Amino acid sequence: MAARIRKGDTVVVITGVSKGRRGEVLRVMPKADRAVVQGVALATRHVKPRGMQEPGGIRQQEAAIHLSNLMLVDPRSEKPTKVGYRVLDDGRKVRVAKVTGEVIEN
Repeated sequence: MAARIRKGDTVVVITGVSKGRRGEVLRVMPKADRAVVQGVALATRHVKPRGMQEPGGIRQQEAAIHLSNLMLVDPRSEKPTKVGYRVLDDGRKVRVAKVTGEVIEN
């Protein structure tokens, strides 16, 4: 099955602790059905110092979110939308926003 959400897409969280937050997808893990979204689902990590290069401490880091909890943002209306597919005249298969019918480039 083709990926409905890809790296670089703007998504909104539709359920969970971070519900309603928007962010850009930094990484998609298709085998685990998860994605990492910038500024969403922050987890606290305790990091050991690594010599002189990196000091230790407590850091906030994005955790992975299940793809079913994310919805793509329509590029035209800026609202969450489902994703469909369409085959263009030149034979390319593209993602399409169900709400407006806008082709999603990426």
